[in-house]
Amino acid sequence: QAQLVESGGGLVQPGGSLKLSCAASGSIFSGLFTTMGWYRQAPGKQRELVASITKDGRTAYADFVKGRFTISNDNAKKTVYLQMNSLSPEDTAVYYCNANGPLVLAVWGQGTQVTVSS
Repeated sequence: QAQLVESGGGLVQPGGSLKLSCAASGSIFSGLFTTMGWYRQAPGKQRELVASITKDGRTAYADFVKGRFTISNDNAKKTVYLQMNSLSPEDTAVYYCNANGPLVLAVWGQGTQVTVSS
């Protein structure tokens, strides 16, 4: 069964950094899931895409994180990372990992809370 488990969230001061991890299991890295991404949802707001990476390494970022966040993957460890730098209170949200492909239903992790506050 395909499964995603996020970790690495927490409380950080403005200007600080965090690195989120998304460990995949099951069929996630089988090739059917062609894109993995990080989304976030702040209280009272819709879930939004933060960054994505394809299985061949192409990345894309939302404008509000360009230059601050970096998505990467380690196929050997079946893990996707989100390095977040220069964090601001506006980045406070629950961050979710997602895996999807044209022939499969999307899989979501349970989410990890990121709080940016002094």
